[in-house]
This record gives sequence, structure tokens and C-alpha cells, in this order.
Amino acid sequence: MREFLIRILCVIAGLWVATHLIPGVHIDEGMTFVWAALLLVIVNALIRPLAILFTLPLTLLTLGLFIFVINAAMFGLVAAMLDGMSVSGFFSALFGAIVVGLVSLMGMSLFRSDVRG
Repeated sequence: MREFLIRILCVIAGLWVATHLIPGVHIDEGMTFVWAALLLVIVNALIRPLAILFTLPLTLLTLGLFIFVINAAMFGLVAAMLDGMSVSGFFSALFGAIVVGLVSLMGMSLFRSDVRG
């Protein structure tokens, strides 16, 4: 449960950074960050593996680069599900997903070393 909460907090931080760095990503208010992070974690846990499985030949053909398209689609899906979040296009979703992924990866690695150390 603690790791899940840490993951949510890291994704919230990633969403905050993405809204400030990527011009096409916009989140209205603070509670929308929480809902967006929760939905993004759920979508990445449930729908993303199925999308990767169904597009495996295309992913292999592009040497794994199609994973970026899947990540952008998951980011756009979360934006479509929330009223307070908007993504203006594919490249905004792509760069937003990259920023959220990098920030949450860094945050999770910091907290993992804190828990293990």
C-alpha cells in the first residue's frame, strides 16, 4: 500500500512537471492531478499491457519504438476520461508521457533507495 501511494505521488509530481514544461498539456486544479495520477496508474497497470500484447508485431518491427506511441495513447486516454485535463495533440501526449515517466522513475528510484537503505 505504501509503494502504491508513493507511485501516485511520483506520478502527481510528473504530471505537475509536464503541465509546466509541455505547452499542450493542461490540468485545471489540484484534485484533478490526484484523479489523473490515479487513472494513469490504473490504465498503465490494466490496459497498457493488453495494448502492448496486441501490438507486439508492430512493436517488434519498430524495435520497441511503438511503445512510445502506446504510452502517448494511454496519456491521451486519461486526458479524455477527465474533464479537468486536456492534451492538445499527439506530440503533447507523447512528450507528456515521457516527462511523467521520467519524473516518476526518478521519484520511485529515490524512494526505493530510501526504503532499502
